[in-house]
Amino acid sequence: MKAMLSAFVAIGIIAVVAFYGLREAGFSTSEQQAGEAVRLD
Repeated sequence: MKAMLSAFVAIGIIAVVAFYGLREAGFSTSEQQAGEAVRLD
């Protein structure tokens, strides 16, 4: 039981770090879809 709870906590920490890390690296959806070739009329 203790190992399972530790794994859930680890998964949560990894998910949060990955979310903010990828966002800072420029992998967010808005940054990937925005550019000079995108036309907004």
